[in-house]
Amino acid sequence: MNIENALQTLRHKIDTLDSQILELLNKRMEIVKEIGRLKKSNNALIYRPERERAILQRLASQNKGLLNQAAIDAIFLEIFAVARNIEMPEKVAFLGPEGSFSHQAAESRFGAMSEYISLPSIKAVFESVHTERVRFGVVPIENNQEGTVTETIDLLNQIDVRIVAEIPLPIHFALASNEENIKQIQKIYSREIAFRQCRKFLNDYFPNTLLVNVESTSKAAELACQETGTAALCSHIAAKIYDLPVLFENVEDNAHNTTRFLIISKTFSNQASGQDKTTILVDLPDKAGSLATFLQEFDRYGINLNKIESHPRKNEAQFKYWFYIDFEGHIEDKNVQRILEEYDGQIRCLGSYVKLC
Repeated sequence: MNIENALQTLRHKIDTLDSQILELLNKRMEIVKEIGRLKKSNNALIYRPERERAILQRLASQNKGLLNQAAIDAIFLEIFAVARNIEMPEKVAFLGPEGSFSHQAAESRFGAMSEYISLPSIKAVFESVHTERVRFGVVPIENNQEGTVTETIDLLNQIDVRIVAEIPLPIHFALASNEENIKQIQKIYSREIAFRQCRKFLNDYFPNTLLVNVESTSKAAELACQETGTAALCSHIAAKIYDLPVLFENVEDNAHNTTRFLIISKTFSNQASGQDKTTILVDLPDKAGSLATFLQEFDRYGINLNKIESHPRKNEAQFKYWFYIDFEGHIEDKNVQRILEEYDGQIRCLGSYVKLC
């Protein structure tokens, strides 16, 4: 058998498998549609990250083929996103503009088919969720290079919303341009934070090139698309939106640059998955030992603290503080409930959700 006949035989096998996959996916969506009817009648939350994580872990444990964990996650997260749109189409707001890393984080969980609304500020996302103009919002909470997004934490204290899930997103910058020869690039557009995080690459490849700070990496891609002799330091999704060829990928100085995003909603009903994280806000008496005594309770009940930050009470002239805390476990766990009972009225739970970072 010559190579062409061999390829034709293999392609026919692939076509047959693709048809079987399509048939099975449609059968899956029929069941999903029925689930959607049941949830709609009870106004239940469609997005269930603990259920999705359990499915992904089960599939990974059963996997005996060439697909690795990342490939399985990528394929099935998109299937989950399509399924949610069939169950009950819902709007998702994110900190814009389109092509931002918040947009990329949203698409990583809600898929390409969801209805997205780009908003100009983190506060606008919170308000849209609180007023239920959208069902979900995606906002940044911290970056492992730049630290906490203080505005997000302040708004979690000010506006009544719940945390449904977290999204750890590796932050990769691309250098995109219509110019094929980098010597023709005289100007690079981006945000100041992107320039800082890609300093070594810029010094090595573009030591004498003009760096122009703009309001977003998406705007940088838009400008570079329109002007000759320019480039953008931007996200891959921004380059894709503006059809801007990527010349260099992953140009950030630190390969571990990651931003943690939160998915927020007006309602919260995540069930325990066994691998959960809980976020609380705590307002303790301003007296010696109150914080130390409170934190000792977590050691007493064997609860691992992930994060604690103090934030000033902005409605008081004096410097007094409330605390933002992440810890491992679910709000319904017995040891967590004991702390809630002991500090009744001083703790506000923002949500328990699957721990991904």
